[in-house]
Amino acid sequence: MNFFISKEVKTYPHKKHWQFCVGSGHAALALRTDYTRQLKFIHDELGIQYVRFHGIFADDMNTMHDMSVQFDLPGAQEFTEQSFHTCGIAYDNVLETGMKPFVELSFMPKKLAARDSRSMFYYKPNIAPPADYGKWADYIKAFIRFLEHRYGAEEVRTWFFEVWNEPDLRVAFFDGTKEEYFRLYETTVRAIKEVDDKLRVGGPATSGSKWIHSFVEFCEKNLVPVDFISTHQYAGDPLGGVDASDDMDEEEGQQDASPEAMQAYMGQIAKMLSKIEDKTFLGGLRTIMPDKSETEDIPNDHFMKNAAIVRSQSKGLPVYYTEWNENAIFGAYTNDTRKVAAYDVKTALDVAKDVDGSSIWCFSDIFEELHPFPQEFHGGFGILTLDGIPKPIFYGMKMLAEAGDERMELGEEATKGEIGIAGFVREEEKQLLLFRQKMKNENLPKEKAYIQIETEKTPGKVIVSRIDEEHCNPLKIWEEMGCPLDMNKAEIAELTQKSTMKEEVWEYEYRDGIVEVSVELGVNDIYFIRVL
Repeated sequence: MNFFISKEVKTYPHKKHWQFCVGSGHAALALRTDYTRQLKFIHDELGIQYVRFHGIFADDMNTMHDMSVQFDLPGAQEFTEQSFHTCGIAYDNVLETGMKPFVELSFMPKKLAARDSRSMFYYKPNIAPPADYGKWADYIKAFIRFLEHRYGAEEVRTWFFEVWNEPDLRVAFFDGTKEEYFRLYETTVRAIKEVDDKLRVGGPATSGSKWIHSFVEFCEKNLVPVDFISTHQYAGDPLGGVDASDDMDEEEGQQDASPEAMQAYMGQIAKMLSKIEDKTFLGGLRTIMPDKSETEDIPNDHFMKNAAIVRSQSKGLPVYYTEWNENAIFGAYTNDTRKVAAYDVKTALDVAKDVDGSSIWCFSDIFEELHPFPQEFHGGFGILTLDGIPKPIFYGMKMLAEAGDERMELGEEATKGEIGIAGFVREEEKQLLLFRQKMKNENLPKEKAYIQIETEKTPGKVIVSRIDEEHCNPLKIWEEMGCPLDMNKAEIAELTQKSTMKEEVWEYEYRDGIVEVSVELGVNDIYFIRVL
């Protein structure tokens, strides 16, 4: 593979949209010191500005209770308390890291819920709509007044407010219909704007780029305020994509959920589990939730295509992808590998023109949607491990963070092949990001790439940083250590140091005003080349 970079190449602003926000688990985790320590590291090292998490109103945040939770006595439910104090502690911790909250307004306090409908997730939030929309509106207004009293209106106006999370996923996040979500959104946004019409509110926060067309249409038809569009996208999710004329319903593509079908499915699962030797929770999870990105031929461009459609459906509103990543399967072994780094680097570059801001899911393996797994590397979604060890994805985004603010205009095809290239300029320095991205971790021979860079002057040196099997690969080192549980601080520091990204002085040739550099790329390797 040969690449030629002319000295006449034009540049345009390098939109680092992924620095807008980063995802995390649920609100109660923000009360932990290890969470805030890692969040500050992400902010300081990668320049990310906001953090988003679920469940600020989940029952473990203690915003609304009555006496019956402790004393199940006649009339105990009439003795009610409402307090957002624990929410304030979580937001205090976020602000102390130098970041700001991207507030996801979820889930439903039991006291306000239409029914006791619990999510499948570990911390079991109530995902029902409100029983009384007037009481929900009062609750939201009280929350906004609390925030502005604690932090000041000018500060809170720099935040974002998003109504709910993935209401199209009924088992996981919202036990209601699209119409019920639209009503919930309307009630919520009107309540917020009644307190402070300068606050920024949006939605629908759907999975797979869904519902945007009908959501915008609903808001226009009913004069419902909306300041931005938010949605999510993982590779191959949904496999069919969205269409410019519709936006997919949650019913499309769902499996048969009849009792007979579920019984047959559970029988298949039991048979699979009986054959697995690894009897840990993680071993069982990986059996019943296999990594589809390794077993199916999933395209790598759904996010790019869907983002373009969402941009057109949004009718000029800012578009924020408040969750995205390579894999939607928690626990997948490849989540800890450079496959995620290669996909996220390529995709961050590919979608930049259609996305105003985005949020990789998520910053840390301090995360408890399915279970608080004890293994340091358990296939979590995090950029950092449970103890804060940077994964390959961290170093991939570090390369993008250190790339210049001007991006070379190399044409749309430059990042579309298996081996892709992006170029940047920082003052007199030219930078090239080279990656070989594949959706499967195949053991293929390395491919040689030759890069020729036309320059005005003789280069001082060429510096290379790389992510490959031997560099920025903490998973490999951990496995060589015997996959230890509960490492001490010295072991964590040693593993981190051994896998940190290093700069290497690279050999090159220079003749007739052209610098020539060559590298060999394995599958999902990434090289960051700086010509000084």
